[in-house]
This record gives sequence, C-alpha cells and structure tokens, in this order.
Amino acid sequence: MNHASPNMRFAAQAQRLAALRVAMTAANVDAYIIPRADEHQGEYVAPYAERLQWLTGFSGSAGLAVVMKETAAVFIDGRYTLQVRDQVDGRLYQYRHLVDEPAHAWLGENLKPGMKLGFDPRLHTPSGLSKIEEAARKAGADIAPVSRNLVDAVWENQPPRPTGMIEPYPDKFAGRTAADKQKLITAWMKAEGLDAFMFTALDSIAWLFNIRGDDVEFTPLTLGYALLTAQGKGTLFVEAAKITSALHKHLGPDIALSAYDAVNAELVKRGGSLKTIGVDRDTGSRWLADCVKAAGFEARMTADPVTAIKARKTAEEMNGVRAAHVRDGAALTRFLAWLSSEAPKGALSEIEAADTLANFRAQANLYRGPSFATIAGAGGNGAIVHYRASPESNAVIKPDMLLLLDSGGQYLDGTTDVTRTVVVGTPTAEQKRRFTLVLKGHIALGAARFVKGTTGSQLDALARHALWQEGLDYDHGTGHGVGTFLGVHEGPQRISKVGNTVALEPGMVISNEPGYYKTGEYGIRIENLVAVREAAGVAGAEKPLLEFETLTLAPIDLNLVDVEVLTAAEKAWLNAYHTRVRDTLSPLLDAPTAAWLKQATKQI
Repeated sequence: MNHASPNMRFAAQAQRLAALRVAMTAANVDAYIIPRADEHQGEYVAPYAERLQWLTGFSGSAGLAVVMKETAAVFIDGRYTLQVRDQVDGRLYQYRHLVDEPAHAWLGENLKPGMKLGFDPRLHTPSGLSKIEEAARKAGADIAPVSRNLVDAVWENQPPRPTGMIEPYPDKFAGRTAADKQKLITAWMKAEGLDAFMFTALDSIAWLFNIRGDDVEFTPLTLGYALLTAQGKGTLFVEAAKITSALHKHLGPDIALSAYDAVNAELVKRGGSLKTIGVDRDTGSRWLADCVKAAGFEARMTADPVTAIKARKTAEEMNGVRAAHVRDGAALTRFLAWLSSEAPKGALSEIEAADTLANFRAQANLYRGPSFATIAGAGGNGAIVHYRASPESNAVIKPDMLLLLDSGGQYLDGTTDVTRTVVVGTPTAEQKRRFTLVLKGHIALGAARFVKGTTGSQLDALARHALWQEGLDYDHGTGHGVGTFLGVHEGPQRISKVGNTVALEPGMVISNEPGYYKTGEYGIRIENLVAVREAAGVAGAEKPLLEFETLTLAPIDLNLVDVEVLTAAEKAWLNAYHTRVRDTLSPLLDAPTAAWLKQATKQI
C-alpha cells in the first residue's frame, strides 16, 4: 500500500490520468476501460498487471475504471465503499457501485454518437464485454480493441512480467500423474466434439501439467497458456526464462514448450490441422477468441473441463489435505495460546499479531507461505469483511475487545483457510449471544446430511437460520471451494444464498464460515474447511446421502459461547469437535501449550 500523504498521492493520480488522456488522443479513442484484471482473470494478479491501482490508487481486489476526455469513474463493490474514498481522488473520479451502478450504465449515459470506446482485448472476456458493447451500440458509439494497453504506454518503470521458475509438482501430492489428468481431458474433448482446448486459467494449467510457480501472490501459479489436442499433444506457452531441461523432462515428449507471446503464431502455424478449439468462457480473453478465429478455427466458448474435475479431490489428495490441516492447526493453536497471554497486556497491534501467526506457520513442515493476506481485525476493524491492517489503520488489541483472525497457509500437500474470533477480557452479553448464534449456524451446516444432488445454495439457510430468528444476517457467502496447493478460492462449488447450481460431490473441499458484523464495533466469523463425503445409509433411504467432514482443527473460544443458547445436540457437536482437536494436536505441542489447549477445549 502507498503510504505517501493524500496530497502527494492525489497529485500523482492527476498526472497519470492526464498522461493516459494524451495516450487516448494518440490512439483515437474517446473513452478507455481499465479493469482490475490480468490476461487470465485470476483473483490475484502480478505487480505488472496492477494497472487500476497504478492509475487510480485503488488497491482493492475487484474494480474497474472508465476514463473519458472530460470525466472518469471508478467502480467498486460494497466491500470497498470506504476504502475507495480514502485512496482515490474524488475530484478526478466519480465513485460508482460495481453492481448497482455498473460501468455499462455509466457508459450509456456518457457516450455520444460517433465516439470510440477503447479496451485491451487481452483483459476482457467476450461475455464480460457484452453489456458494454450493447451500451455503446445504443449510444451510437463504436467499441474498439487497442493493440497496446494504454496504461502500459504511460506507466514509467512498470514491473516486468514475472519470471519465477516452474517446479514439477510431485505425483504423491497431486493424486494423479499429469498423463492421467490429460487423458481425462482428452476423453472429455472427444465427447464434446472438440479438436483441442486452449487453457487460460492458471490454476487449471498448474493442475493439468502438475506444475507450480511463484508468479502470483499467495497462489503457486505460473503465467502461461496451454493448448491440448484431443490426441493428447500439447503446447505450454510460458516465458522463455522459465524453460529448463528439467521442465522438458517432466512434461514428456507429447508436450512442447513455447514462448508466452507465441500463442497467435502457434495457432497460425497449425493452420487447418484442427477445426474446433474450446476456449474457457470464464477466463478466455476476447483477444484469444479472436486469435483462434483469425487462424481459421471455430472458437467454442465453453466451460473449462479442469474446473469440475480438480474440485473433486482424490483419496491421495485428501490424505494430504488432512495432514496439512493437522500441522496448520498446531501452528494456529500455538499462536492462540501465545495470544491469550500477550493480548491482555494491551500493547499488541493487529500487524504484530498477524506477523507472529505467520512465524508460527513458517515453522511447519511443507509450508510455502500464506494462502491470502491475513485479516486481523480488532474491535471495529473486525466488522470490515475484507479488512487488511495497514500502518494507518493498525489498531492495538485492547482488553474487552473482540479480535477476528482470518488466515491460511499454502502447504505442498494442502491449502488452509481458518477464521477464529476471540475475546480479550470479558465479552458483553450481546457479543456472547451473537457469537453463539453464529456458532449455531456453523454447527448446523457442519453437521448437515443431505441427498446427492444438493447444491450449496440449498444449504446456505442452515448457516443463517439462528441469526435470522433475531433479525440478523451477514452480507457474504457462507462457503467457497478450496484447492490443493492452489487457490484458496476456487469453484465451481460454493455455499451462498443464490446463484449456485453446482451439486456438492464427494472430494470437494469448501469453507463453512457464517458471521455477524456490527459496523464500527466488532466482527464475528467462525470458519472451518470441510470436505464432502458419503454418509452412512439409513433404513428406507431412497437416495444416497452425503455429509461434511470437518478438516480444520483449532479451538473455538468458549469464553464467547452462551451455553444456555445451545441445544443438547449442539453442545455434543462442540464437545466432540474439541475432543478431536485436543487429541489430535496435543502430541504436537509443547507442554505449556498442550495445557492451555486442554483448558480451551474443556467440555461444556
């Protein structure tokens, strides 16, 4: 984050905006779109692709800006309504809501007949452009791809694309060989009538070829594209500096290596050898679809077949995931024991707490770094769902305050994500009751049994029911999919109020994280990762039953539990969970920490 004074930051924004407008004039466009995205539409992007932040100052993970000759706007979602006003000069940009006041509506109001709307076709998918194209057409304006990104044209000292080395990912962690994975995909292609598929999602490429990299923050990915034919031949397009003899050997004779920028040339070279090439409709760019068509092929925008397959972990992968959660739970428990003695002193800051937790995790075997930026929110900061402490916001954790701690680790055998809310001192009656309502929802979801074919959206109400009874709720999803030494957020599965039609299947790992947030005062969230598994049958059942296996192992703060609010079944669940936590983790802890854990997991 940029810690310069607002006046200095806003002056730089004005200079950069003016430079972009000069570049727009040179490119003969009247408006230009700057998304917070790279060529692969990933959640995290490398520094070279942080164009929106460089131009506007906005550092959030989702956003968009549109610049015209006389006006400009920045579009953000509800998570960032406060942050955008702090980071972006309101004299230069209008603040708009990404969903309620979308860019296509703003463009419809501001574009005039004969104007040209420019965009970088590498940073937009065809579906993502559809409403913008419609708005431009209705306004009588043209939408025009610009060959060179106009922000790049004026960004002095722009970081280069990263060139971190590619590492083969061992089969013992991957669960399947790369060859076996590719056979699954080629069989799918043949069934779908595709001659090849162009992979653009970085996690799909990592999974398909059993490779990992370090080009993207928090996620072990390497920038690249991949083409795989239905005959099992393919090309991996990556920066030349990443290509080693070891990588050639790992990929085998059927997978060639080529430069990251050689996709178009390779397609042209293949000429009429292929007919129909699949392109991921969610991450495949307009540029890529145009390249496929220009080379004489049919570009079929369809679902990436890897997404659904990699969501269902193999037995080998699940064994690794469980092992990673044991080590992660031990590290988190050591931290919580340390926190219980340090926080009451009233001098510990959010950043110090997050850094200390990171140090505990770094001591664990197979640890490779955090899976996302730790959220350590004390008091009112805990009510900011995607809070990240900065030197300006860094709060001291004081007595009688709640601390919300959401963190995770990347391990060679698994990815973790866990949230615990703890009280320093004595909670209020309201805090205890609302924590317990969140806990009731967490237990209801974690203990659920459901018939095969059930989606996450059908289960979501279980986590909210107790809160709803008292007129309370939370404004985020209840669960997201998690990868194996890949993304901490992955699809297609999720648990949310609406919109998810993907059935939960055995082997899927997903979070269970209901919460409650009182703006300006405190936040509560309890998050475990769970895995879908087959449940024991019952007499008279007509459909197979599924259930969740809780993977995360860490104590839930009993000081925040109002025992009278829990049912007998809920108490039994919490006691059983804490017994499992204690029995599993104690052998990995020093004597003082084990003693603390014994008290923290006492029966209620």
